[in-house]
Amino acid sequence: MSDWRDRYRPVAGTAFAGYGKADLGRDVAAGLSVGIIALPLAIGFGIASGAENPGQGIWTAIIAGLVVALLGGSRFQIAGPTGAFVPVLAGVVALHGYGGLLVATLMAGALLVCMGLFRLGALLRYVPYPVIAGFTTGIAVIIFVGQLPEFFGLSFERPRHLPDLAWETARHLPSTDWHVAVTGGISLAVVLLWPRRWSRLPGAIVAVLAGSLLVWSLDWPVATIASRFGAFPSGFPGFRVPEISLDLVRELAGPAFIIAALGAIESLLSATVADGMADTRHDSNAELIGQGLANLLTPFFGGFAATGAIARTAANIRCGARSPLSGVVHSLVLLAFVFAAGPLAGHIPLTTLSAVLMAVAIRMAEWDTFGGLWRGARSDFSTMLLTFGLTVVFDLTIGVAAGLIIAVILFVRRMEQISSVRLLTPQSDPEYTGQNSLRGKRVPDGVVLFRIEGPLFFAAAEKLENALRGHGSRPPRVVVFRMRNVPAMDATALHAFELAVEKMQRDGAAVLLTGVQPQPMRLLYRSGLVDKIGIEHFCAHIEEALDRAAALVDGGAG
Repeated sequence: MSDWRDRYRPVAGTAFAGYGKADLGRDVAAGLSVGIIALPLAIGFGIASGAENPGQGIWTAIIAGLVVALLGGSRFQIAGPTGAFVPVLAGVVALHGYGGLLVATLMAGALLVCMGLFRLGALLRYVPYPVIAGFTTGIAVIIFVGQLPEFFGLSFERPRHLPDLAWETARHLPSTDWHVAVTGGISLAVVLLWPRRWSRLPGAIVAVLAGSLLVWSLDWPVATIASRFGAFPSGFPGFRVPEISLDLVRELAGPAFIIAALGAIESLLSATVADGMADTRHDSNAELIGQGLANLLTPFFGGFAATGAIARTAANIRCGARSPLSGVVHSLVLLAFVFAAGPLAGHIPLTTLSAVLMAVAIRMAEWDTFGGLWRGARSDFSTMLLTFGLTVVFDLTIGVAAGLIIAVILFVRRMEQISSVRLLTPQSDPEYTGQNSLRGKRVPDGVVLFRIEGPLFFAAAEKLENALRGHGSRPPRVVVFRMRNVPAMDATALHAFELAVEKMQRDGAAVLLTGVQPQPMRLLYRSGLVDKIGIEHFCAHIEEALDRAAALVDGGAG
């Protein structure tokens, strides 16, 4: 087994080769900009996730941002609280309290570290895009609708599921507080419209400043962070050991797995986006380990689950980042805010934070993908629509699980459709020339040839059986299988093939195989079928197989 150091090499170890003063200046500028962008998002996502106080969102961004920058596998990754986690984290808090969320975060962190150490980073690339687009848009809708009560100043007991929440919100709309609604409306307009004219100063910060000044100057009765949660905590949060019990671990196994899976998917998507923008290459396994370590550390300081944030990472690159140092500076900017300006955060209206999160949800939704997939394969559109619908109506766990199951079924169906087992004759061979073509060649009497195309696996095994049963009533002397276009074979197909070979040999027929590719050949070797057939019966091409078949027929096959 290789040393663990060969399995884990943080990108920070190689990112500073040739680093100079100009690079340092660009990193500091980028980190400052991204820190300002992350400030309202960290507070907003902390509140939406059910944190005990808004400061926990900032400390999550500080610790996760620092750890992932130094110990992750992506050069420009910015980590912190994200919208993808909100429905899951809020659900955990509703059922198990904030202490349960800390335990779930620890469990998810351990899972992420294990995924990285066992090199599972590449597997997450195979989550189908329709599933990702479906649950991403579903999360966006959940975030948007979930912020409406605070946006309009409505007060009622919030149901757990989105359809019930939407209904209750609509029922209580007549009791909207116009002070709150106007503040929220102005804030939302600023967040969405400000970047169209002025891009240097983030719209979210402008909205927070405008909303806070509006409420403070006019003395409007609008709920703020201070009025709802008390004074904004400044200084270090203190060390906190989550209370863990075996029963709680059992109950949180499902949510922890979802948190780990979401964290892995979003962080690797973010790293991939960064690679495309900056022409770099991330280490997916090191990134998972870095994300896992961040989630193992944040709960001890009251923080919660974090992952790579695509928007903040993209902003980091656009602002000129050169190395992971920009992520460190981003964390230091947030740290400076906590110590120097924390009390000012108490004036931020909650409806303004809701507007910021609603704007994030609007940009997060992938509605254009619905149209794109509708014009493409209907199966992909159906997979995305099913994932989206189940995520919104039930929850993220059901939506993602159902989407993945349907995607796998559709994939198997597509593979089965391109697999075929057909009788091969000189007239039907699609290859016209060369040693692998049957055209123009004489097939000896008593020799039957089959052409197998595509992966031979469990869904295609029945095709093999049907083809062998239907080739005719007269027993052949020699059966030739052309397998040069079979890239892979699984255990079910191997079993069907083995039964077919045994039956042919009992009937006195010899079996020849041509052009067997490496993976099927390894499987045939390990199963012992090569010995049963005889290694001399494996031919490189059709011409060699026909010569061998003629010799067997003349000499008496079997």
